[in-house]
Amino acid sequence: MPQGKGTYGNQVGRPPKAHKGMKVVKKKNPKVKGVSTDGLTGRQANTLKKHSEHHTSKHIKAMVKAMRNGSSFSQSHKMAQKSVGK
Repeated sequence: MPQGKGTYGNQVGRPPKAHKGMKVVKKKNPKVKGVSTDGLTGRQANTLKKHSEHHTSKHIKAMVKAMRNGSSFSQSHKMAQKSVGK
């Protein structure tokens, strides 16, 4: 795509990309299956919301606790599967 002044309307470069299929959590302190997602990034909270459709609140609670302690989403999921189950 051409770059420079006035090549794309009055803006330089491409417009921001819209993410399809992602449920956006707009609340400041959203809850997923009754579990507060304080201390998580917006991306983690959104992914957790989608993930919660397939798992129990106990599983989600274990995942949130692990992510707050610095684990990645995948690591916390594996840990929750071992300790709590689905």
